[in-house]
Amino acid sequence: MTIALRVTEALHDRLLAMATGPVETGAVLIAHLVPTGSTATVLLGADLIEVPDDAYEVRADQSLQITSDGYVHALKTAREQGAVAIWVHSHPGNHAIPLPSRHDRLVNNQLEGLFGDRTETDQYGYLIVSHADGALTFTGALTGPASGPIELLSALGERWLFRSSYGTAATGAPDLFDRNIRAFGDGIQNTISQLTVAVVGAGGTGSVTAEQLCRLGVRSFILIDPDTLSSSNTTRVYGSTPADVGRAKVDVLGDHLQRIADGVHVERIQGTVTTEHVARALLRADVVFGCTDDNAGRLRLSRLPSYYLTPLVDCGIQIHADDDGIISGIFGRVTTLYPGAACLTCRDRIDLSLADAEMRAGDEQQRLEKEGYAPALPGVEPAVVAFTTAVAATAVSEFLERLVGYGETPSPTEVILYIHDRAVRANAQDPRPGHYCDPSTRRVGTDRDMFLGLNWVS
Repeated sequence: MTIALRVTEALHDRLLAMATGPVETGAVLIAHLVPTGSTATVLLGADLIEVPDDAYEVRADQSLQITSDGYVHALKTAREQGAVAIWVHSHPGNHAIPLPSRHDRLVNNQLEGLFGDRTETDQYGYLIVSHADGALTFTGALTGPASGPIELLSALGERWLFRSSYGTAATGAPDLFDRNIRAFGDGIQNTISQLTVAVVGAGGTGSVTAEQLCRLGVRSFILIDPDTLSSSNTTRVYGSTPADVGRAKVDVLGDHLQRIADGVHVERIQGTVTTEHVARALLRADVVFGCTDDNAGRLRLSRLPSYYLTPLVDCGIQIHADDDGIISGIFGRVTTLYPGAACLTCRDRIDLSLADAEMRAGDEQQRLEKEGYAPALPGVEPAVVAFTTAVAATAVSEFLERLVGYGETPSPTEVILYIHDRAVRANAQDPRPGHYCDPSTRRVGTDRDMFLGLNWVS
């Protein structure tokens, strides 16, 4: 089993401060353990409780010894939150090696049973942090019912950091991605190749998004879409041909991605994220692209950053045209969501009444429409390949910007394309106070009874 540790940008910065300090420092990371239904498990970092100064008996640049007062209070906190406790300490010095020493292994053996018993989880974990020229390096592992190495650490905020554990061999093909590497370096290229990316919606926007990501170097995909390909879809869905009409869109797109490059793994789910077991598959993704046009789906995707520290790039496009085909406006939208950014509800990008209508049984919805108690569901909307492609390219560009940081600071969290006016505008918005996306509400890992804090139709 492999473990991925996700933390906020603020928590990452605290770990980095430990790593760059002049002497060894200890702390307990409070984290929620999330099974994903595969061989991978996710740890959601909720808090870092540092060892109090008066609990250190020995503290130097290469040695550390503390009393039990340094961590027992943290174990109580973990138990109260239903979380696991991970012992964290630093190996100071630039380019220090964050591998467990013989003494570290003895300490792990001593703490394993105590941490598992006091938290009532039977779990123990350790994390050793150092740095290389100011960039966090680490090794770590879990032991207990869920056990395995911590192989990936993601830190999410305005910038998105994905760090593999110390000593992980570089992946990818330098010659194949030579032009990419010339643009943003081999470190970013290596990061891209290690990510699992989910694309929700395999139609006009989702197929372009997935293809561009594949050509950038992503090699692990989760594709989700409930529909089969129609003849009119072939005008927009990349990789489709008339021979594919009637096939599941996830299969059409999945086959296309695997023709583009060797070693591409595609998990294909023919379903909708309004179904709980389908939505839970997104827990296996490091990044999610929302390319669906339904409000109910967006309502669920929008909660991923706040509850599971999973960044979301959400796309939308509207073409305003009259019955005679006279276009009055072409609008594209790309919204980038991460912990601390306003959700789609706060931005009024979701019609909640339509989201409710989309979840009703067909006969009930028709009855409520006739009685005037529910809005009518929209019909088939216009769509054009040039415009869906432009929106997808913008979404992938925003993803790259979060990794590379080539744009303005602070970065906007939404880009609006006024295609008819040949204009691009950007904005940023803070969460509404007290809403689930407000960091002060601390929603990470708190949805044990209701996934994403929502009711789900069985």
